[in-house]
This record gives sequence, structure tokens and C-alpha cells, in this order.
Amino acid sequence: MTEKVSLCPDCQYCPAVELAGDTVRIGEEGNLAVLTKAEWNTLVNKIRAGELRAL
Repeated sequence: MTEKVSLCPDCQYCPAVELAGDTVRIGEEGNLAVLTKAEWNTLVNKIRAGELRAL
């Protein structure tokens, strides 16, 4: 199952977070970061713990 969340709700061409299988893709064509499930979970945990915050 693939889940996709646009980072810009106004269009379909902006960067997105796409959860697909064992990877999470963040960005857009030509500018894409690919994380494993473990890396994604580490990122989520750091946000929840307050180690990362909004800029």
C-alpha cells in the first residue's frame, strides 16, 4: 500500500512524502530523499521528543 501526503495542498506538483513498502520518499522528481522505515521512525521519534522543531 502506498500513502502520499502533499506538502502543498494546493497542487499535485509540489514536494510530497510518500510511504511505499519499506521506504519513505520525501521531495519531488530531481530532488528526492529516500529513507528506510527505521530512518523514518527515528525522524518521527526525534520530532516527538522535541529534538527537532519548526523553523
